[in-house]
Amino acid sequence: MANVFTKAADGLMDWVNERAPGMMPVYRKHMTEYYAPKNFNIWYIFGVLSIVVLVNQIVTGIFLTMHFKPSAAEAFASVEYIMRDVEWGWLIRYMHSTGASMFFIVVYIHMFRGLMYGSYQKPRELVWILGMLIYLVLMAEAFMGYVLPWGQMSFWGAKVIISLFGAIPVIGNGLTEWIMGDYLPGDATLNRFFALHVIALPLVLLLLVVLHIGALHEVGSNNPDGIEIKKGPKGNRWSPSAPADGIPFHPYFTVKDGFYVCAFLVIAAFVIFFAPAFGGWFLEHDNFTEANRLVTPAHIKPVWYYTPYYAMLRVIPHKLSGVIVMFSAIAILFAVPWLDRSKVRSHRYRGWMTKVALGLLAVCFVWLGKIGAGPGTDPVETQIGRVLTFLYFAIFITMPVWTKFDKTKPLPERVTLHD
Repeated sequence: MANVFTKAADGLMDWVNERAPGMMPVYRKHMTEYYAPKNFNIWYIFGVLSIVVLVNQIVTGIFLTMHFKPSAAEAFASVEYIMRDVEWGWLIRYMHSTGASMFFIVVYIHMFRGLMYGSYQKPRELVWILGMLIYLVLMAEAFMGYVLPWGQMSFWGAKVIISLFGAIPVIGNGLTEWIMGDYLPGDATLNRFFALHVIALPLVLLLLVVLHIGALHEVGSNNPDGIEIKKGPKGNRWSPSAPADGIPFHPYFTVKDGFYVCAFLVIAAFVIFFAPAFGGWFLEHDNFTEANRLVTPAHIKPVWYYTPYYAMLRVIPHKLSGVIVMFSAIAILFAVPWLDRSKVRSHRYRGWMTKVALGLLAVCFVWLGKIGAGPGTDPVETQIGRVLTFLYFAIFITMPVWTKFDKTKPLPERVTLHD
């Protein structure tokens, strides 16, 4: 029986190769003949997990669009219809809403891993820039999707965030009206956000993901030691020209990643079935009430993955200055490959300055997120937010100094397998 299936599979492959001879070389280049460093650790699974979540968002989004109606009069009711009357609609909706938060969790960890191991240094600057563009598009995609259910927080969140563009001198008010399509969020806003969320931005996101992976596979993956395996000894059991410290991505890493994907799906399923709102962090309680432009929620705040930047905006008293600081906090990440002057990539072989800076950056980001999710009425918390915002920027602005003078350890000649 096995021989029958093997012959059938071989016959199918031969049939495809005769009609599309370019497909097999592409498959070999990016799978079986792509040699990844053999010392990958658990930090390197989050890129794969982000692709898994992206597929989930696309598939569940397709089913949601079959029943969603992008109008101010029907949007909220259509979501309720999906939740209550569409067979398994509640599951699809929760898979999509939980998937959005899971997407940002794995992306934030993926970005932090890049900072830890210096994955943005030459020759991977373009890989980092494309990754940051993915992050920007993902933020826009998530914001527009957040507005679509047309709950209280959707409406007022859209009004607050879009009105930030009004702080821009001269063109601000016109730009705000152009984005909303009206003086307040309404039918025009929902229609254009729906079109961008469902068609335009997913296409851009998929293109950037393909470019990101393509750029990565051209220069090769970084590793926890930050050593180029392409420049090391050649020859292993798979190919005499392959890096000695590299192993084929498929089947070795695909099997390993498959295990972590299963574990991740179990965790995601637990959240979906037992805590889809996650205490108001994944789905705000105010968003279970239909939008009412005459009733302002007691506390307007964005979803948790925007709260660090929202905190930076809120702790700055001048509106235009707050907007500039908020967008600068994202823009400065694009400059990281040129701010880092260290000759060593990985934090493993850097000194205490790098470790303190990375730890402080993580603390600042998480603490700002907590402040941004709060009511913003505590003056002490506001002062703490200003200090944290200053530290966030100081870490990046001073990066050329502390990366240059930070003491480094000798790099090993070959990659190591210690964690």
